[in-house]
Amino acid sequence: MIKWKEISDLHVISKLEHIIGKWFGIEMFYTDEHGKIQSHILDKDYEFHNSFMKVQMQLPHGHQYLYQDIEKVCDDFHDSVESVTTFDTFFKGVKGIAVKIVYEKEHLGTAFAYPYVASNVTKGDLDKIKKQLKESGASDEDADLAIESLRKLDEGEKEYLNEIVELVAEEIVTFHEELSKRDERIAALNSEVGSKYRYHNIIGKSKKMQQIYRMLEKISGSEATILVQGENGTGKELVAKAIHYNSVRQNSVFLAVNCSAFNDNLLDSELFGHVKGAFTGAVKDKRGVFEVANGGTLFLDEIGDMTLTMQVKLLRVLQEGTFLPVGATTPKKVNVRVIAATNRNLKEMITQGEFREDLYYRVNVINLMIPALRDRKEDIPLLTEHFVEQRCAEVGLPGKTVSKKCMEKLLDYSWPGNIRELENEIERCVVLGADEKVITPDTLSAKITEYGGGSGASASIKGVKTSGSLKEALEELECIMIREGLKRCNFNKSKLAKELGISRAGLIMKVEKYGLDKRKRAVGE
Repeated sequence: MIKWKEISDLHVISKLEHIIGKWFGIEMFYTDEHGKIQSHILDKDYEFHNSFMKVQMQLPHGHQYLYQDIEKVCDDFHDSVESVTTFDTFFKGVKGIAVKIVYEKEHLGTAFAYPYVASNVTKGDLDKIKKQLKESGASDEDADLAIESLRKLDEGEKEYLNEIVELVAEEIVTFHEELSKRDERIAALNSEVGSKYRYHNIIGKSKKMQQIYRMLEKISGSEATILVQGENGTGKELVAKAIHYNSVRQNSVFLAVNCSAFNDNLLDSELFGHVKGAFTGAVKDKRGVFEVANGGTLFLDEIGDMTLTMQVKLLRVLQEGTFLPVGATTPKKVNVRVIAATNRNLKEMITQGEFREDLYYRVNVINLMIPALRDRKEDIPLLTEHFVEQRCAEVGLPGKTVSKKCMEKLLDYSWPGNIRELENEIERCVVLGADEKVITPDTLSAKITEYGGGSGASASIKGVKTSGSLKEALEELECIMIREGLKRCNFNKSKLAKELGISRAGLIMKVEKYGLDKRKRAVGE
């Protein structure tokens, strides 16, 4: 559907309408695919180029006469393959030109040029038109004025007018096409952004992640400052983006700044900007991210690495909504939602005098603690499947599956680098196993294959106490072996008992002894 309001405001259309009005004394107007007029000629204060049409639109049934002509033209176009037609109007001898507006073989509207008379019109013909006007309710003076404004067009002039009206129709189609492409791009971007950062696409089915999802849903309509805590690689920025793109600020800018990447002076300029001459190298004014993100969301990563001086400046922005660019004397006001993140223990930093207590309570209005991957291992298969599918699509490879042995290795590993480390590992596996349909342990890094259940005695007893009584150490080792074995065997006790060389009844007793009878305990929840 054509956006007629935007079309009417288009400069090139207005210019062509002006040319037609000035050269021919004829009105241009448009109808949509249903024959409804989509022009300013229906406005009460519209200034007509042609007095005949002005008089007609003031008649008691003038609009009805015009719509009868429009309906006739639309019916003719419907039954014809022609895109241009000259039509006779309600007033005998008065003519108009109509041009189809077609986009992708679909009739979206019509451009009209109206009214004029043929060059061979006689005085008698004009008198008949005048009489018909008066019979329709026009005064003698208005009827005379209307007849005087009728332009006589010969075949050459009519052909030229046809070309201009066709040009108008082409410009409308071109502009409509550009608007359609723009809307498609916007829709595609919104779809991409929306699907990328929707809560349910922060992958995980563990209870801890379900709690995060519920919290995100609750705060979607809130403007409160949020503190996201978690180890590096757990996806704190992804959570921040999900909050932004599901909030009332979703159509405004989202900016992220890593506070640990700048020294004090550079961070001051990065956050709040500077004026020309504020310091050596400040050759022009620069806007800070607070100003750029005005109306949107600012994600301050690693806020715990800020110095006390910068913390004071940040606190002022959060409390008062104002800041002072470096070298400036006049403060600026902004409306920015701040989402802060850190992997440090801010409470401990407060006791050591490294972080301001008032700033902590200001940024920690709502707290989100993102669990480490080792604390949500049941999400590893889901994440692995997602990263494999994503990476294969990026490099144009057919889909791959992960072997059971390979998944066991991934589940056994502690993932100190969290999701980021898992994503990098999967990328390595896809690259090294490009010609294989199944990802096997052969493509995994040595740190993963040699960890936990890998070869070597040191790997097997990693994490077990080496001090205290032998009985306690043996029981701890036994508990670890059974717990990890249950995961590896998908809780098949018969299979695990065979691997351990003990009876199934004996295994069940030990499972009960160590409280491993439930799966959720076996996976560490």
